[in-house]
Amino acid sequence: MLLSTVRSRSEGSTLAGLLVRKRLAACVNILPGISSIYRWKGSVERARECLLIIKTDARHLKQVESMIRKHHTYEVPEMIGWPILFGHRPYLTWLEASVAH
Repeated sequence: MLLSTVRSRSEGSTLAGLLVRKRLAACVNILPGISSIYRWKGSVERARECLLIIKTDARHLKQVESMIRKHHTYEVPEMIGWPILFGHRPYLTWLEASVAH
């Protein structure tokens, strides 16, 4: 799984659509309206963003990273991933079948 924040719901929807259509992600949840506080270029910034929760597998992480870097509007897009340690077996089977082989 991978987290990434985006500037707007529209940007998130575009990126999510690309990832799912290209079978790099089985599903992308778009959580609008998050508040972020972060340090950027020496200043503390505040922003309203959308959080993407990208459901993919380890085999596709590099391709997902490449797609995000190509289509993201941020200079340094957030990409934080971690392995799925547990999951409902039918859901994990669906996830695996939904990404490219």
